[in-house]
Amino acid sequence: MTPPRITPSEIDVRQAEKRILRNGVALYTLPSSDFEVLRISFVFRAGSAVQTAPFSASAAANLLAEGSDRRSAQQIAEQLDYYGSWYDVNIDRDYAYINFATLSKFFDRTLDVAAEILLRPAFPETELRTYAAKRKQRLAIDRTKVDVQAREAFARALFGPRHPYGISSDESLYDSLTREDVASFYRRFYTAENCFVVCSGRIGAHELQAVGTLAEQLPHGSSEAVTAFPPPETVHEAFVPHPGAVQSALRLGRLLFPRQHPDFVGMQVVATALGGYFGSRLMQNLRERNGFTYGVVAAMVNFERAGYFAVATQVGTDVTQAALQEIYREIERLRTEPMPAEELELVKNMMSGEMMRVLDGPFGIADVTIENILCGFDNSVIGENLRRIRQMTPADVQRLARKYLAREDLVTVTAGLPL
Repeated sequence: MTPPRITPSEIDVRQAEKRILRNGVALYTLPSSDFEVLRISFVFRAGSAVQTAPFSASAAANLLAEGSDRRSAQQIAEQLDYYGSWYDVNIDRDYAYINFATLSKFFDRTLDVAAEILLRPAFPETELRTYAAKRKQRLAIDRTKVDVQAREAFARALFGPRHPYGISSDESLYDSLTREDVASFYRRFYTAENCFVVCSGRIGAHELQAVGTLAEQLPHGSSEAVTAFPPPETVHEAFVPHPGAVQSALRLGRLLFPRQHPDFVGMQVVATALGGYFGSRLMQNLRERNGFTYGVVAAMVNFERAGYFAVATQVGTDVTQAALQEIYREIERLRTEPMPAEELELVKNMMSGEMMRVLDGPFGIADVTIENILCGFDNSVIGENLRRIRQMTPADVQRLARKYLAREDLVTVTAGLPL
């Protein structure tokens, strides 16, 4: 017998407990005793948008564990491996995320290594040169792929080639990246003023005190105002030639707004209906009916100071123009025809289910908590967003599509053979 389907209409996610440490760092905790593990996430406003030397932001983040003033890169790696601890670094345009996860019984030893990584990185010249050579080669190889070319060209088309969100630095600049570039970036941005910490999992009084003691050792930096970005310089059509390509990479979309905007959640519903799940309109059209592609996705993308709507896919070069016309057609359908109530209900259920999946477990809740903190929200916004999704009507979807997805406002980027 098939169990009944339960679609949540409300969700209550616990609030993170917040305390301000002596150096001003905010420490958020999400205690959970279900498993004997915990994760400590250090979030720094240290993304590529604030760098002055190309690639210095990503180099600083990725070289933190490549040697300290007490341990070599090999010793740090061996120590983490010995205790089965997990260390992860991610960096985007705005932030760097430094994560440590450990079994409770190895917490103290893992935190000792974390202190080496966060507080005393040496950025050895030999490690920097090895890192720079590898990244230069990887980026050069990646840029032979049409999807990478289209992604970078789309950012340039949206924001302009000099905007911090649109810059694509030449890989040859890895050769001129110096240790002082990296160390200077670290000193400037890996500071108490630029950091908050989220600790999740089995957190007792000892763990809370120890994480706080570590975070309080982050140094103060100079008080710098957030640098103003230049205004975007959007162009609506761009083509990147790729001789010999068998596929074209397509990017369509437009600049809109970040998550704080009242229409962001509604536009997430629009994007999901268009290309946010396997049965979406673009998947049914481009893949199922026409066989143009294996996959297509539409989404709202959020940065700290901007947000945009985007559609991305790859198609055979011989059907590039046909695929573009079908994407435009599906967007226009959303603008001119009310969505059937049954289809919208399916979209709502898909989005609700994805929210439940992401929030499964303390680390998933921590990831969502971090995102909420970055956007100026607490975790009550999760339930509010679910309610807003559930309240969307076909008229709301059509209204938002008409308001934000007019053909003349869309940016279209193609990488591949000339049309």
